[in-house]
Amino acid sequence: MNEFDQIIKSIDDLPDEEIWTLYAYLGLKLKERKLVRTRNIVGERGEFLAIKVYNDTPGLAKLQVAPEGTQNVDALSRKGERYSIKTISEPGNLTGVFYGCGEQNETTPEKKFEYVIIVVIDKHYKPKRILELTWEQFLTLRRWHKTMRAWNLSLTQELVAKAKTIFHNKDYGQNDERTTKSSDEQDSLIEDRI
Repeated sequence: MNEFDQIIKSIDDLPDEEIWTLYAYLGLKLKERKLVRTRNIVGERGEFLAIKVYNDTPGLAKLQVAPEGTQNVDALSRKGERYSIKTISEPGNLTGVFYGCGEQNETTPEKKFEYVIIVVIDKHYKPKRILELTWEQFLTLRRWHKTMRAWNLSLTQELVAKAKTIFHNKDYGQNDERTTKSSDEQDSLIEDRI
C-alpha cells in the first residue's frame, strides 16, 4: 500500500466530527496555497483547471484570474477578453446562474463577457471536459431560472455540439452519461498537465 492509500485508509477510520475538522483544515490549506480564493470549492476547482489548461495549451488565450467580486467574469485574457467560467460536477448537468445578463424577455442584453468556459468534473474533482462558448452562443443556449431570476446553461447534446471542445478526458469516452452527442472539435493532448 502506497502512502496516499494509507492516508485514505486512515481517513476512512476517522469519526464523523474529525472528518469535519479535516474538511475545514483542507479548505484552509487550499486557500493558503492559493488554489482557491473562496469556500466554493467546486467553482474554484473549475476556474483553476480552466486557467491552467488555457495557459498550458499553445494557441489558446493566456488567462489570468479576474479581480475577486467581478460579476460574471472569472478570467481575463492578455487581449482584455472577458471569460465567465462555470463548473458542473457529476451527477449534475446545469451551470450556476449568470446574474445581470438580461431579463427573461430581453433578447439582446448588454454584453457582459466574450466567452463562457464550462468545466465538467467528476466526483473526484478530475476534469472530464472543458467547453467554450461565445457570448452569441450563450445567448442562444441560455435558459431562464425562474427561482433565481437569472440565466444558466444545461449540458445538452445541442450545447456540446455547438461548443468548442478545449479538453476532453479520453478515460470517459466521447460521450458521458449526461449527453449522447458530442462535438467534432479537437481532443486536447494535455491530460498529463493537469
